Amino acid sequence: MSDKQVVLIVGGGSGIGADSARALSEKGYDVAVMSSSGKGEALGNELGGLGFTGSNLVPADLEKFVSVSMDKFGRIDGVVNCTGHGPKGPIMEISDEDWHLGMDYYMMNVVRMTRLVLPIMQKQKNGSIVNISTFATFEPDPDFPTSAVFRASLATYTKLFSTKFAAEGIRMNNILPGFIDSLPEKEDRVARIPAGRYANVRELSETVAFMVSDASSYITGQNLRVDGGLTASV
Repeated sequence: MSDKQVVLIVGGGSGIGADSARALSEKGYDVAVMSSSGKGEALGNELGGLGFTGSNLVPADLEKFVSVSMDKFGRIDGVVNCTGHGPKGPIMEISDEDWHLGMDYYMMNVVRMTRLVLPIMQKQKNGSIVNISTFATFEPDPDFPTSAVFRASLATYTKLFSTKFAAEGIRMNNILPGFIDSLPEKEDRVARIPAGRYANVRELSETVAFMVSDASSYITGQNLRVDGGLTASV
């Protein structure tokens, strides 16, 4: 068994997921990184941990990722669930198939991974699950319709899960990023942000690392906005 805490990053081939893997590795965690592109496998190996190629849309891939991680490390202390961009388009033009795909992208990926790691975390009596969500969870943006709809559902799931398992030392929280510098910058979007700029991806990964760590041990069931003031919610 690893003498370090172990974090699994699902969807860690690029963007927030990849930089979170780097930040966690720098802070002394063992990391296992999964992505469908092969970039996550390369990154996990580069960081001296575990790399795995698979899709978070495929339950068997998630099962295998958890299995090989346990074989290598013997423990799972944290999970970071990331995802790519699902179906978009005018709300009344999205097909049934794309709505279902959006649910798989933005909600079921978390539900399925949580089922797999919960028994492990229950035996350890400790665990932190961090989901990368969106600023549009509570203030829907028509540019990201399926994301907004299903991540609002994810917020409800997170609250139900966190309430049930908090006494066992198992936490779940969502991070709600605004626009990140890994995306093309658009003037109209920058104009909406009080901070006047996109986030640097490391600003998100540092937040992820905090929410995974024991430093946030009394925080659970929350939706933490990291958006430069983009949303107006209080």
